Amino acid sequence: MTRDNLLFAIIGVLFGFIVGFIFASTMSQRNAATVAPGISASQTLPPDHPPISSSGDGQPDPQQMIAQVQTAIATARNNPKDFDAQITAAKLEYQVQRYDETVEFLLRANQIKPDDYEVLAMLGEANMEGGHYDQAETWYKAALAKKPGDVSVLASLAFMHLQKGDAKQAEKAIANLEKADPSNQDLPQFRDKLASIKSSNK
Repeated sequence: MTRDNLLFAIIGVLFGFIVGFIFASTMSQRNAATVAPGISASQTLPPDHPPISSSGDGQPDPQQMIAQVQTAIATARNNPKDFDAQITAAKLEYQVQRYDETVEFLLRANQIKPDDYEVLAMLGEANMEGGHYDQAETWYKAALAKKPGDVSVLASLAFMHLQKGDAKQAEKAIANLEKADPSNQDLPQFRDKLASIKSSNK
């Protein structure tokens, strides 16, 4: 599938909330729930970006929306020191599940603002979605160093170790999540998954 065709396929999503990153992905899609604030189209587009146009029937113009998305990504590539442009492009790439490209833009954003917590957490999420678990763990831990009790990140770490089948690390991550949020709704299924892993390892 070409990039343009892929973008056509998600036009409805792009119009409603042209990106909903990291934390707009839900752990329920991965048998858990890690949720963070969604981002509206007006929040995602650059400050000087023209408004999204619609066709005569009030619906968004797909061709123009694709052009706007491509422009936003090109703007980020052409302005590697523009933090907001990198974040915008990263969220767009994440929305179409291009996780390596998402990481590329986030790494640029991290170079500009190394201490930005959102970027650190987003790097963890994008790397995890892309299957780069070691890198994801590194970025998640960097995010937790700034916000030790962040339940979303703690849940993501627990889920990731469960996906890897790493019972020892998963158990530790689940304990940290339970300490931060004893009533977290994901804990029961995390414990069940952990028990299953331990049983299969015997």
